[in-house]
Amino acid sequence: MTLTPRVGSREILRLAVPAFGALVAEPLFILVDYAIVGRLGTASLGALGIAGAALTTLVNICVFLAYGTTAAVARQVGAGNLVRAVKQGIDGLWLATAIGLALIVVCWPLSPWIVQWFGAVAEVSGPAVAYLRISLFGVPAMLVVLAGTGILRGLQDTVTPLAVSVGSFALNAVLNAFFVLGFHWGIAGSAWGTVTAQGLGALVYLVVVARAARRHRVSLRPDLAGVRASGTASIALIIRTVCLRVVLIAATAVATRMGVAQLAAHAIATQIWSLLAYALDAIAIAGQAITGRTLGAGRSDHTRAATRTMVVWGVGCGVVLGAATLALRPVIPHLFGADAAVSAELVAVLWPVALLQPVAGVVFVLDGVLIGAGDRRYLAWASAITTAVYLPAAYAVVHLGGGLVALWAALGVWMAARLVTLGSRAYGRAWLVTGG
Repeated sequence: MTLTPRVGSREILRLAVPAFGALVAEPLFILVDYAIVGRLGTASLGALGIAGAALTTLVNICVFLAYGTTAAVARQVGAGNLVRAVKQGIDGLWLATAIGLALIVVCWPLSPWIVQWFGAVAEVSGPAVAYLRISLFGVPAMLVVLAGTGILRGLQDTVTPLAVSVGSFALNAVLNAFFVLGFHWGIAGSAWGTVTAQGLGALVYLVVVARAARRHRVSLRPDLAGVRASGTASIALIIRTVCLRVVLIAATAVATRMGVAQLAAHAIATQIWSLLAYALDAIAIAGQAITGRTLGAGRSDHTRAATRTMVVWGVGCGVVLGAATLALRPVIPHLFGADAAVSAELVAVLWPVALLQPVAGVVFVLDGVLIGAGDRRYLAWASAITTAVYLPAAYAVVHLGGGLVALWAALGVWMAARLVTLGSRAYGRAWLVTGG
């Protein structure tokens, strides 16, 4: 058994604070798009909501490239095998590139169908297809960023991902302002600005990983067996993520059927939820890295103690973020240039968004801890169960003619189900598997 010092609050903060900045920068990419595109009118804002939901779904299905890589690399670090840790990360980069290119080939001709699947009306459909097709060119870079982030987190480095995220966000904001407001490219300009920023961010990760490989004398060539193993091991995480996306897609589809104003308000509320979720997920990212490392070193007692500490922090952060959301309710609609109808819907729906934050704090932390432990099969089953709980609640909203507040109450039912399934698993010991 490899000895490792007990994980304390300082270690959690060392990983979580930079991760917080990096994760918050992720949804800011799209929030900046909303703030700028909102000046083009409600139809453009609705189109961005649909295209953004579709694109986020494609990318988030592949979030295993970050989460799975973090857990695998961190476990090898804990076991003292840095060469194997870097090699597994490189295999993840090759897998990310292959998946990204495949998504372009498959999704480009299907873009009109994807947009229509969300129930887009005629005035929204055209701009949504244009945004989605341009954004597809940035998908390989986005996936490389996911895999590269996973490598560095597994190596217990969350500072470099923070620097890349902040730089990409700043560039994205500048390019979008020039392309949309300066060059008058419309919604397409927003897409091109984001694609450019993502590509440069991916290039930085490739350089950093290449230097690590040279330092540890690891080949950059693809190992087909390793790439295949990375893909196979991630099937359960893909199922987990697909279930999560089904919930969010169903919510967007329900909002679409309520009207353009409701769709626009739901799109903004969803992005605010994502911003808050990424902030809470900073603790979960620390949980992934710490759990993988401590279990790899054979110290399940350290894993358990760190989990308890991070759950307490998750609740506290959720309370603070919820209170901040309520305080900013009157201001938020003006940040997106929303008209009176959209503003009224948005102010109302921010209540459930805020009240769910403490629950989300616990759920995200436990999800990250179990991912770090490699408890992928249970996460897949739990996600399927909680999705099955949510869908009838969403159907009830449609059947009974409920509004956006009712729709977000149904999302609250889903979060409560996640709290039960993840909490009961974390309370036991089946997930505390040690070794490299």
